[in-house]
Amino acid sequence: MEFAELSTVTTKALEKKIGRINQGDCIRGMSQLPDGAMDLVFADPPFNIGYDYDEYEDQMANDEYLEWSAKWMQQVYRVLKPDGTFWLAIGDEYAAELKIAAQKVGFHPRNWVIWHYTFGVHCKGKFTRSHAHLFYFTKDARNFTFSADEVAVPSARQLIYADSRANPKGRMPDDTWILRPQDCVDGFTPDEDSWYFPRVAGTFKERAGFHGCQMPEQLLGRIIRACSRPGELVMDPFSGSATTLVVAKKLRRKFMGFELSSEYTKLGTQRLESVADGDFLEGSEEPKVVGVRQRVKKERSTQPSSGKANQMPESIAKLCDEMQGLLEAFGKTNRGFSLDRLVLDPVLNGDFQDLCDGMSLPGSPMERNRFLFRLRKAGKLKNSVINTSIKTCISWNQVEPYLFASEIAWKRVSDLYANVSLDEIFCDPRLAEMFDEEAKRLAPGYSSLQYRWAALRLRKENRNGIRRESEMTQDALGIQRFDEKNRRMFESLDLRGLPDSPAVYAIGLEKKSCLYLGETSSLRTRLTSQLDPVAMNSWDRKDRDPVSLSISFIQVSSISDYRFARQFKMQKWYRSEWNRNHVPAAAS
Repeated sequence: MEFAELSTVTTKALEKKIGRINQGDCIRGMSQLPDGAMDLVFADPPFNIGYDYDEYEDQMANDEYLEWSAKWMQQVYRVLKPDGTFWLAIGDEYAAELKIAAQKVGFHPRNWVIWHYTFGVHCKGKFTRSHAHLFYFTKDARNFTFSADEVAVPSARQLIYADSRANPKGRMPDDTWILRPQDCVDGFTPDEDSWYFPRVAGTFKERAGFHGCQMPEQLLGRIIRACSRPGELVMDPFSGSATTLVVAKKLRRKFMGFELSSEYTKLGTQRLESVADGDFLEGSEEPKVVGVRQRVKKERSTQPSSGKANQMPESIAKLCDEMQGLLEAFGKTNRGFSLDRLVLDPVLNGDFQDLCDGMSLPGSPMERNRFLFRLRKAGKLKNSVINTSIKTCISWNQVEPYLFASEIAWKRVSDLYANVSLDEIFCDPRLAEMFDEEAKRLAPGYSSLQYRWAALRLRKENRNGIRRESEMTQDALGIQRFDEKNRRMFESLDLRGLPDSPAVYAIGLEKKSCLYLGETSSLRTRLTSQLDPVAMNSWDRKDRDPVSLSISFIQVSSISDYRFARQFKMQKWYRSEWNRNHVPAAAS
């Protein structure tokens, strides 16, 4: 059937496509959408350069590729609202041609943005490519959405001169968006007046891992904030790694996408399900206007006052040699994994420490591990040629059976040593082993790396969980305070009869105290593990009294939609002894 013969679906049918990745050809998919449905479309199509996609042949004849591009852009134009916006990402080979093609379709160009990065693929016979093209079009030349305040950055007057005449709202960014690795450490500092967006390389934490052409979340964040409003509809016809849709969801926009690959559709959908409205964007954060002048004054006051500052003291030179030695040892023992993996993995870290000893590098194992984190924070790992592209894939579903054990073990070790941080626990082999032993007693049968990685995942998600909890009501989350109908006494509890569904639950001693509050995607699986007789032997004797021990639970639709929001909300209501205090306790 030709695309023109397909009937237009109703608005009700359109709603079924919103909030998901629709698997199939985007031209056919868009042809089934009503006119004027979209507020913003971002497209990052295949570049026709022979890239190895999952289910798409990226090598058309020149005329065929341009004809295909015109077809999908015509559909984009049709489905956009009269005041809608279209962004196109493309490489050098067809940038000029597709700009002209978009204008022939009817789009009005507003900016030709250059996204510059220095993580390009190395070339031997020509200059290394380090940029991509981002075309900003509108359907109407005068009527369109552009929220300047949402993307303003500090001006030079604010940054350099601390000039009181500077506009306190900042200025519009330039049309060249830049990344240099030395300018992108763990995130942006408030005093930067340029945008530095890293290409999502294999070493980057936000990489989804299944798609080789992933856009940074912060880059999409700028576009979506500027060219749409909360609640409006954003579409990506080439969903790929689903970054556009993930960012739209985090920024409280409605979204929909198309993806030819069934595998990318499945993995992208899993990625979408792991985030919630209002979550923080991954990657280097936006530069902020607030606090710029104070930062500038502070930095000026710490600048050296004489030319002697250029001389390197002997102690500093020695430190530099030791730093290079640690980087060399890391590069020879990390086996392509990240620094987090090397520190958390007893095998990799043992190899690293043995090599450090063989190289006569100073410091204890704890000091070497901690110094590696300092080097990463200073940008030294990104500036090095060390391969850290192999991703450690331990998903939420995999940590589900023992996540509670990692959380409780983290709290117990932290309480023993004056609120020691998770980094400090895992950098110190003695504390890390103590953590492992606690976790193994609570949920036997897993490796040290699994317990440790679960704690790392928990910490990373805490900030989003706290934010979700603060913005959601108990009714929206589908929870309430436990009552008698939710309670089961342990003595008469049949674990096999528990529902195999998502739930929020509490382990307590009658009505007097709450030992642990948790959330799980399978109540039966979780409690079968947590209430295993061998695991319960590690509890204090008073806590495992079968006569007074009770289990309370409330079934919910999902925990992946607002991960930890329900658990943190209930931690405000109950003082659970074994949980980490992610949120303030309820007032007495």
